[in-house]
Amino acid sequence: MDTQRLILLFIFGFSLLMLWEAWDREHRPKPPVVQTPQQPAVPAPALGVKAPPVAPPPGQIAPAASAEPGGEVVRISTDLVIAEIDTRGGTLKRLELLRHKDSSDPDKNLVLVSPAHQYEAQSGVAGEGGPNHRTLWRAAPGARALAPGAESVELRLSAQGRDGLEVEKIFTFKRNSYVIDVSLQLRNGGAAPLATYAYFQLTHDGKPEGNRNSVAETFGAQSFTGFAVYSDERKFEKVHPSDLDKGKADHIKQAKDGWLAFVQHYFVSAWLAPQGVPRDYVMEKRQDGTYAARLLVPVSLAPGASGKLAVALYAGPQEKRRLEAAAPGLDLVVDYGWLAIIAWPLFWLLEKLHALTGNWGVAIVLLTVLIKLIFFPLSAASYKSMAKMKLITPRLTKIREMYANDRQKMNQAMMELYKTEKINPMGGCFPILVQIPVFIALYWVLLAAIELRHAPFMLWIKDLAALDPYFVLPILMTVTMVVQTRLNPVPPDPVQAQVMKYMPFVFSIFFFFFPAGLVLYWLVNNILSIAQQWQIQRMFDRGKPAHAKR
Repeated sequence: MDTQRLILLFIFGFSLLMLWEAWDREHRPKPPVVQTPQQPAVPAPALGVKAPPVAPPPGQIAPAASAEPGGEVVRISTDLVIAEIDTRGGTLKRLELLRHKDSSDPDKNLVLVSPAHQYEAQSGVAGEGGPNHRTLWRAAPGARALAPGAESVELRLSAQGRDGLEVEKIFTFKRNSYVIDVSLQLRNGGAAPLATYAYFQLTHDGKPEGNRNSVAETFGAQSFTGFAVYSDERKFEKVHPSDLDKGKADHIKQAKDGWLAFVQHYFVSAWLAPQGVPRDYVMEKRQDGTYAARLLVPVSLAPGASGKLAVALYAGPQEKRRLEAAAPGLDLVVDYGWLAIIAWPLFWLLEKLHALTGNWGVAIVLLTVLIKLIFFPLSAASYKSMAKMKLITPRLTKIREMYANDRQKMNQAMMELYKTEKINPMGGCFPILVQIPVFIALYWVLLAAIELRHAPFMLWIKDLAALDPYFVLPILMTVTMVVQTRLNPVPPDPVQAQVMKYMPFVFSIFFFFFPAGLVLYWLVNNILSIAQQWQIQRMFDRGKPAHAKR
C-alpha cells in the first residue's frame, strides 16, 4: 500500500540527509591548524653504482633548505600559459593559465602551479650526486616567449653533479598545448660507470581549493584533491593525502607504462613517461608537512657515455580531448564515479549539442529534452499510474476511515480495490527508479565538466558552473516542484499528506546551493514532466466517472 509514495519519500529524505551533510561540512568551524615542528632535512643517500635497475632508491628526496640562496626566475610565455621556472632546482614553481579565470576573481587568470599550496613540478637526478631540485642551474640565453608563427619555445638549463656528471635540462613549450616536454641530457664524465635514477616529482600541501563544491563532494563528483597513478596493470588509482598521513597508501609501485598526477577539481598536472620505460612510483608525506609523489626512471651510463631521457608534463584543464591526446588513460582523471559508463556518453552527447548551438546552456536544455523523449514511455506509464491513483484517492480515504482500527482489513480492502481498478501500486515507482542512474550520472557530468566552468548561458547567467547570482532559477525550480506536487494524488494518510505538501519547499532550498547549469537541467526536466503529467491527467479526467465508482 502506498508503496510508490513511500519510495519517493525515501528518495527525498535520503537526498535531504546527504545535502544537509554537505552544507554542514562546508559551514562547520574549521579545526585549528597544528604546526608541524620543523626538523632538519635528511638528504637522500647517494645510489651505488650497482643499484638494481628498477628498485626504488632508499631514503627521501628532501625539500630545499631555506638557507640556500635563491636562483633566477625565468618567465616563459606562450599562447596558453605563462610559466615561471626557478634556476634554483630548475623547478616549475608557477603556471598561469591564460584561458581560464580564477574562481574567486574572474578578472584574474587561474594560477595552477603556485607557491600558495607549495605546488611545484620538480625534476633532477636522485641521490647526493645530483644535480637535483636543490642545485643551482644555469640558464642559457634565448627566447623567453613563443614568437608569432613559431611552434615551440625552449629553455635550457645546465648543471654539474658529482664524479663528472653533467646534465642539461630542457623545457619545451608548444603552441596550443598544455604539454611541457622536460628532457634530461646526461653525460658521464667520470671514470666509473654511472647507475642512478632520474626523478620527476610533484609536491603539494594537500589542501583543496577553498571554493570546492561541497555538494559535489557529498555525491562523489570530481572534487577529489590528491595524487593519482595509472598503469595498464591496475588502471586508475587515487591516493588521498590522508592515506599518506596514515601510511596506508595503496598504489602500484613499479610499472613499464602509465603516469603520475596531482588531481584537483577541473585541473590536473601529470608526469607522462614514455611507454615501455621501467619506472617506480613513490609517494610520501615529507617532514615539512607537505606531500610529494615522484616518478623514477633508472639511468645507466658507461664512462664518457651520454644519454637522454624525456618525460612530458601535462599541466592544465581536464578537457577530455586534450587528456586523451596527451596519454592513455589520462582522461580518467575526470572522475564521474561508479556511473562513468553512463556519464561519458551523456557528456559526448552534450558536446555534440554544444557544437551545434555554440551555447552550453542551450545544449543542456536540448539534452534534457532528448533524455525526456528517451524515457517518455516509462514516464507516461508512471504518470498514468499516478493519474489512476488520484482518481481513486477518495475511495482509498474512505477505506482508511472504515478500517482505521484494523490495519489488516484495510490493506486487504485496498489491494482488492487496486485489483478491481487494474492498478499496480508499483506502476508509478519502477519507471522513476529506472531513470535515477541517468539523472545521477548527468548530475556528475554537469558538476565535473570544466567546459561549463565560466560558460555563460543568457541574460544574468554568466557562469553555468556557479550559483545563479539572483536565484531566479532556484525560485522557478521551487514553483515547478509545487505545481508537480499538486498534480500528484494526495496521500490518504494525513501525515504523509502534510509531508508531501511541504517537501517541495524543503527540498528546493538546496537548489539555491547548486550550480546554475544543474538547476537549469532540473528546471527544464520539471517543466517537461508537468506538461506530460498534465496531459495524461486530462485524458484520465475524461474517464473519471468510470473510475470513481463508490
